[in-house]
Amino acid sequence: MASSDRSEKKRGASQSPQPAVVTREEVGARLRAIRKAREMTLKMLSAKSGIALSTISKMELGQIAVSYEKFGAIARTLKVDVSRLFDAEAGAASNGRQPTVVKTSLNAGTQYIAGNYNSRMLSADFPGKIMPPMLGQVLSRDPGQFADYIRHPGQEFVMVLSGRVKIQFESGESIELKARESAYFNSSVGHIYLSVGRGDAQIVVVCSDM
Repeated sequence: MASSDRSEKKRGASQSPQPAVVTREEVGARLRAIRKAREMTLKMLSAKSGIALSTISKMELGQIAVSYEKFGAIARTLKVDVSRLFDAEAGAASNGRQPTVVKTSLNAGTQYIAGNYNSRMLSADFPGKIMPPMLGQVLSRDPGQFADYIRHPGQEFVMVLSGRVKIQFESGESIELKARESAYFNSSVGHIYLSVGRGDAQIVVVCSDM
C-alpha cells in the first residue's frame, strides 16, 4: 500500500463520528405523544406550565425551536425527564433495573439545533435525573438576538471547554469565562450566554430544578 493511501486511512480513522441531529418535528412528535399519554390537552399543559398555548402548538408541529427554559417547564408539568423530548429511549432503565452509573462521551447523544445555542443532552440514559447535563455550542453574540432572558427554577453550573463566554444577567451584571473556567449561579435570575471570542464557544452546562 502506498504511504499516501495509509495517510488517508489514518486521517479517516481519527475523525470523530458526527452526532445525530434531532429535528424539531421529531421533538414535537415526542412532546405530543407524551402529552396525550398524560391525557392533557394543549390548554391544560399551557395553564399548568405557564407556556403560551400557541408556543406549545408550534413546538408540537415542529415550527419553532425553543430554549431549555420552556422545555424544562413542559417536562416538569408532564413529570418526565427533559431528555425524553430529545431521545425516545432516554431515562428508561434497561431490563427494569435502574443504573447507578451511566458513562457518556461528548460525542454521544443527539444534537438539537436552536437559534442561539446548539445543545446535546449528556447521560440521557440515566432515569429520573434531577440535574440534566448538556453540551452546548454558544452561537449568540449580541443580547438583541434574544427575545427575553432565560429563567428557570433551580441552579446552574457552566464550564467552558473552548472559546470565551459572557454570561449576561437581567440585573445588568455579567461575568466572562475562558476555557477551563466555570461559574455557578441561581438560574431563576434571567440570564443569557454570549460568545465573545473569535469562534463559537463550547460549554458543559448542568441544571438543577431543585
